[in-house]
Amino acid sequence: MTAAIRRYGGAQDDWLDLSTGINPVSARLPDIAPEAWTRLPDGHLEISARRAAARFYGCAGDDWPLPVPGTQSAIQCLPGLVSPDARAAIVSPTYGEYAHVLSQAGLSVDPVATLREIDPVRHRLAVVVNPNNPDARRFARQDLLLLASQMKAHGGHLVVDEAFADFDRDGPDDQSLAAHALKTPGVIVLRSFGKFFGLAGLRLGFVLAEPDIVQAFARALGPWPVSGPALAIAAHVMGDAAQVRIIGESIAARHAATRAVLDRAGLKVTGETALFFLVTCANAVMLHEALMGRHVLTRRFDYAPDWLRIGLTADDRAARHLAAALAEAAMAPGTSPHAAE
Repeated sequence: MTAAIRRYGGAQDDWLDLSTGINPVSARLPDIAPEAWTRLPDGHLEISARRAAARFYGCAGDDWPLPVPGTQSAIQCLPGLVSPDARAAIVSPTYGEYAHVLSQAGLSVDPVATLREIDPVRHRLAVVVNPNNPDARRFARQDLLLLASQMKAHGGHLVVDEAFADFDRDGPDDQSLAAHALKTPGVIVLRSFGKFFGLAGLRLGFVLAEPDIVQAFARALGPWPVSGPALAIAAHVMGDAAQVRIIGESIAARHAATRAVLDRAGLKVTGETALFFLVTCANAVMLHEALMGRHVLTRRFDYAPDWLRIGLTADDRAARHLAAALAEAAMAPGTSPHAAE
C-alpha cells in the first residue's frame, strides 16, 4: 500500500485495499488482562489458546495445535525437517514463500501442477495449499491422506496450508485435514488465524501435526514465540461460537456484495474462496494500473499476466468505490473487461 500511495498519491484512507484475502470486518476484541501485556506469556494462556484452537479445528484427544507467530514463521521452519540436500515438490502456482524459503535453504524445489506429479520416493517434502492461493483449486481429503501415507512410508512429509479453509469447515466444500493431522503420520497442517478473523496484524497461526513434529517446530521457534495478548485473543475469539457464526455470516454477505460488483462490471471470475476472487482478463495488467489510478489496489501476478486477485469490500461504501473505479477504468483505452478476448 505504501508503494501504491507513493506512486498514485492520496492518503491511506482514500484507498481501497483489495490486494489481500483477509476478512475486512474484524472480530470483536476482548478485554485483555494487564498481566498479558506486562509478563512473559504464562503457560495457562498457551493452554487456553491451544484448547480453543483444538475445538475450533475439530481435533479430538489431548494433542493440541501449536500456536506460532504467523504461518510465515512455520514456513521458515520447514527446511529443518529434512536433510539439506532434499528435494521438495510444491503444487504450483501458489503462495511464493514456500519456494523462496526452501530454495534459500538449499533444497531443490520442483513446481508440479498436480498431486500425481509428486514422487514420494524422491520428494522429502510436498506442499499443497488447499484451497489454493490464488486460483482457489481444491484438493480432496482422501487424495491428500493417501499422499501423506505414501510420503510417510518413505520418510517424507506432506505440508497442507489451509490458510483459506476456515470458512469451509463442516460445509460441503470442507476438505480440511485439520481434524486428522494430530493423529495422521506424515501430515503437517498450517492454519492462519488472521484471515478468517480479520486480525492479520496479530501475526498468529497454528501448526497441526503428530506430537514429535509439533515439538520440532516448538524447538525451532524457541521460548515464548507468541505474545500473551495474541494467545488471550485467540482463546477468547476461537471459543466464542456465537461470534464465529456472525463472522461467517458477515464474510458471506461481503462475498456476495463484492461478487455482484464484479459481475455487473463484466469481469470473469475463474476461481474464488470465501475471501477472494480470481479474475481472468486479457488486459489484467492495464486494468490493475487503471484501478490504482482510482485508488483501488488489487493483486497481479507476473507469472500470469491475465490474472487479478480481488479481495472483499468491507461495506457498501467500499463496494460503491470499487464499482465506480471499475466503471471509470472500463472507459480507459484497452481496459474494458472484454478487451482482446
